[in-house]
Amino acid sequence: MPVAQTAAIVLAGGKSSRMGSPKAGLEWHGSTLLRRVTGIVARAVDGPVVVVSAPGQVLPAVDRAVEVVADEREGRGPLQGLAAGLAAIGDRAEVAYVSSTDVPLLHPAFVRRVVGALDDQVDVVLPEVGGYRQPLSAAYRTGLLRAVEELIAADRMRPAFLFERSRVLHMAEADLLQNGALARLDPGLASVSNLNEPADYARARALPAPEIAVERFGPLAKPPAARRTTVRAWSLGAVATGVGLALDEHVVAALNGDKITRDPELPLVSGDTVAFMVADAGG
Repeated sequence: MPVAQTAAIVLAGGKSSRMGSPKAGLEWHGSTLLRRVTGIVARAVDGPVVVVSAPGQVLPAVDRAVEVVADEREGRGPLQGLAAGLAAIGDRAEVAYVSSTDVPLLHPAFVRRVVGALDDQVDVVLPEVGGYRQPLSAAYRTGLLRAVEELIAADRMRPAFLFERSRVLHMAEADLLQNGALARLDPGLASVSNLNEPADYARARALPAPEIAVERFGPLAKPPAARRTTVRAWSLGAVATGVGLALDEHVVAALNGDKITRDPELPLVSGDTVAFMVADAGG
C-alpha cells in the first residue's frame, strides 16, 4: 500500500565535538551543509521538511518552506530530535525520512528508495551500508512518536531500543541497489557518507561536482550551439555562472522540467537537467 504523504526530518542539533564547529553551518560551495541537505530531502518528499535544532542554536538560512523546531533538551541524542520532528509533523504525513545534516552527497533517489520501501507491515526502513546500520538515513512511521516518547521518559536513548519494539525492514546494499535509478545515480551509496572530522569535510569538499545537463531556450539559446551543454556544479547558481547567465528578473530556471526557480543555492545532484528561459516564458 503506497504511503499517502511523506515528510523529512533533518537533525541539526548535534554537538559536532569532533568537527570543532557546528556542522549545519559548514560552507558547501557557496551554500551550507544544512541548506544543501534540506534542499535535497525536499525534492524527495511531498510533505513538510522539519529541521530540529538544539535549544537556542542559531542556524544558517534555509528555504522559507522549511520548518524549524528545537529539542526540548540539549545533548540527548537522535531519539530526542526524532521526537521533536515527529511531533512537528503530526498527522500531516505517514512516514518521515530522517537525516543528519552532514551528508552533502545525499541523493534524492536514495531518499525515495528508502521511503518507498515502507508498507503496512513495516514501521522503520533501516538501511545497512558499509557494515553499519544507518538510523539517520532511514524512514520512520510517524505513528512511532508515542513509542519514542516512552523510551525518552525511561531514559532509553539509543535508537536500537526503538528498533526492538518496531517492525523493522533491514535493507542491505544489494537491496537498495535493486532500484535502477539509485544504482545508476548513486552506485556507491555515498548518500550515507557523513562528515565527522575536519579531514572528512576536506575530502568531501574536494570531490568533483556532479555533472548537470543544461538547456537554454528562446533568446538564451543563441547561437544554436549553446542550446545544450553540460556543467559540473553543486548548485543552480554555479550552473548559471558556468554558462554565463545571471539568475535575475529576466531569467528563470526549470529543474528536471518541473520546479521553476531562481534560487542560486538550490542543490543539484547527478542526473539533473536545468533549463534556462526568459522570465516571461517561464510563467
